[in-house]
Amino acid sequence: MPTISRDSPCLYVTAVAKDRLPVFRTNKIAVVACAALGEARDSCGFALFAYVLMPDHLHSITDGVKKASVVLRYIKGIISRRVIDYLKEHGHTSSLEKLRHETRERGYAYSLWEHHNNAFPIFSEEMFMQKVNYVHQNPVRAGLVERAEDYRWSSVRWWSGQPREDEPVKVDIKKIEWRRGAASKKRK
Repeated sequence: MPTISRDSPCLYVTAVAKDRLPVFRTNKIAVVACAALGEARDSCGFALFAYVLMPDHLHSITDGVKKASVVLRYIKGIISRRVIDYLKEHGHTSSLEKLRHETRERGYAYSLWEHHNNAFPIFSEEMFMQKVNYVHQNPVRAGLVERAEDYRWSSVRWWSGQPREDEPVKVDIKKIEWRRGAASKKRK
């Protein structure tokens, strides 16, 4: 990846669950969603630099190689399919009812996500690091944990250089080409 700049921006992506329902609050659904995020990255071909899966939304930072609309379509589409399939397979009818809408032209009866798109370009390393820190501190601000490193559904341990063997999603930190100094300096 080229350095982060106006010519090669990264994307800051937010996807919010329908009606801000806490769809991802259980570990089982979070595992499904994180696996689907990794699948979206691999299928679409974007690099994933940071993420946090909150009970009712997802923040991620990707490279800008693909258009924002394409990245959003893959992330939201694959996570939605996997989570809704999981809910169906495990008989979570009350959860599915909360996600139900009028059947649309393609036969979809459920929506996992709000339909507004939130993807913004990041043009500088300074803004990139602000967003990485924002993403990682989100569970602390929400009162879910006292330390960001204690929140399971985040890339914070990759950034601190201490990933667990069973991290939910691998991130592509080594693909970042920093303008000034090594990536390890940026992470502090």
